[in-house]
Amino acid sequence: MLILLFSIPNFTLLTNITRTMSELRKANTDYPYFLTLTTVGWIDIFTRSRYCDMIIKNLRYCIENKGLLVYAYVIMPSHLHLVARHDGAKLNQVIRDFKSFTAKEILKSIESETGESRREWLIHMFQYFARYQKQNAKYMFWQKTNHPIELSYPAIIDEKIEYVHNNPVEAGHVGDPSFWVYSSAGDDLLIPIEPV
Repeated sequence: MLILLFSIPNFTLLTNITRTMSELRKANTDYPYFLTLTTVGWIDIFTRSRYCDMIIKNLRYCIENKGLLVYAYVIMPSHLHLVARHDGAKLNQVIRDFKSFTAKEILKSIESETGESRREWLIHMFQYFARYQKQNAKYMFWQKTNHPIELSYPAIIDEKIEYVHNNPVEAGHVGDPSFWVYSSAGDDLLIPIEPV
């Protein structure tokens, strides 16, 4: 109905506002959600174990201190998938804080790390993407959306967990999900995983 009140040139603006507003309303129930957190430009930052370790450390912090419950995860070169929930229906807030903190921590590491061979290019790319976002004054690390999908049935939860675990196999990185180090598919878990 509101679309009819706006002229055609404003249609894109209305669409973007609607998407942002709906994003805020998602991931705010007690159900588990399937989330995808992606770097801007799909930059392959998680090819370095030091950045993956920062993600793991911060997921562990959110589990121990913010009530995050993780059922499955995988860290891929440019993104991470989670099947997670929050008992207080505040998953969207926990993920917002997680993204903010990890972005700052990883960007600080890139700026100060002399051993990062892609340092100048990475800084340039994160600055480039920040130009188009008012709230990102210097750098932008994560894409704005998490693409939350509510998982309200056990069969859907199982399907998404299988998808998460098979992501490295489908991408051709490993032949078996349990071989991918930064995943909940193997026996050597880096963070506590909730039973389904």
